[in-house]
Amino acid sequence: MPPHDEIKLPREYDTLHTGIALYDPNGGRIVDANERLEEIFGYTTEQLRELSVEMYTANTYSYSESAFLSRLEKSAAGSPQQFTWRIKRADGELIWVQIHLSKQRRADRTGVRAELRDITDYYETHHRAELFWRMLRHNLRNKAAIILGNANLIPVQTESDSLREAAATIRAQIKELGSMTDSVKEIEQAVATTKTHHIRRHATTAVQDVIDEFNSEYPAANIKLCERAEMGIEIDDAFSHALIHALENAVIHSNNEKPVVEVGIGSSPNTGRVEICIEDTNPPIPDDELKALFTPVETTSTSHGTGVGLFVMKWCIESLGGEIEFNNRDPQGNAVRFYLPPKAPPDEKRGRTPHHD
Repeated sequence: MPPHDEIKLPREYDTLHTGIALYDPNGGRIVDANERLEEIFGYTTEQLRELSVEMYTANTYSYSESAFLSRLEKSAAGSPQQFTWRIKRADGELIWVQIHLSKQRRADRTGVRAELRDITDYYETHHRAELFWRMLRHNLRNKAAIILGNANLIPVQTESDSLREAAATIRAQIKELGSMTDSVKEIEQAVATTKTHHIRRHATTAVQDVIDEFNSEYPAANIKLCERAEMGIEIDDAFSHALIHALENAVIHSNNEKPVVEVGIGSSPNTGRVEICIEDTNPPIPDDELKALFTPVETTSTSHGTGVGLFVMKWCIESLGGEIEFNNRDPQGNAVRFYLPPKAPPDEKRGRTPHHD
C-alpha cells in the first residue's frame, strides 16, 4: 500500500458520527482516520499511524492482534467482517466498539475501511442484565429454598438441638440474602453514576480511607499498604464498594485469627495505568466463580458462581473505565488487581504516608 500521503479518506467523513479508519491490510497499520475515530481512540491520526493494533487493544482482552490482522486480510480479499473489540484509549480508559471491515480500492490499491461505533453503554447494560437475571433466577431462588427447607423443620423439632442449628442456618441465609441485595444496589449505583460525580484523588489516600473504614469493622485484620509510586485516580463510591469487597474476601476466607492482607499501589509495568493489588494467603478462588464472572453464558444447575462480591468488584471497577484481574500466588494465595486510568494527582492534602519500597 502506498504511503499515507498518497491515499486518504474523503474529508466528508469528518462530518460523520461513526468512526472511519483506512487500514493497510499488510501489517495492520492505520493509514488515515476521520475526526470521530480520533475522538473514540483518544489519539490523533498521526499518532495512530505509528501504533500497532496491539497498542490500542485492552491487554487482558481475550482476542489478539493476530486475530485482528486475520480479519483485515479476509476483508481485503472481499469478505466483510463485523465483530466487537475492546479498545484501550490514549488516557487508559477501556471501551467496547463494534467494528465493520470492508474492502476499499483507491488509487489502484486495496485497503480496508473500518467503521467503528462506541457501544460501551449498550454492551455494559446488556451484561448487567445478564448478571441481574443470573442472581435473581439462581442465587436468590436457591437461597430462598434453603431458608424454606430449614424453616419447615421448626414445627416438628421444637425440643431438639437441630432446631437451634436450623434457626442458625436461617439467620445466616437471611443475612446473606440481605448482603446480596446490597451488592445489587452497589452495582446499580456504580453503573448509573456519570463522570460528573467522579472526584480526582491521590490513589494512596483513597485506598487508605477505605482501609480505615474496613478496620473499624474488622479490627483483627492486619492490612499493610505499600505505595510504589504516587498516582492519581478519578473515582466515586464504586471504588470503595469494590475495594471493601476485595478486602472482605481476603479476610473472611482466611484461616488465620489475625489475617494479613497486603495492598500495593503503583504503575502497571505494561500499560502505565494505576495498579492496585490486593494479596492474601488464602486458598485459590474457585474456577467456577471466575468462569461465571468472565464468561457471559447461561447459568445452569451444574455450572454457576456464587461469589456476588466478585461481580461487585468487576462492575464497579469497569464503571470507572478500568478492569480487574485475578491471579494465583505461589505457593498459595490470591492477587486481585484493579487497573484504573491514571490521572494527575490533585492538590489535596494527603493523609499519613504509607511504607515505600
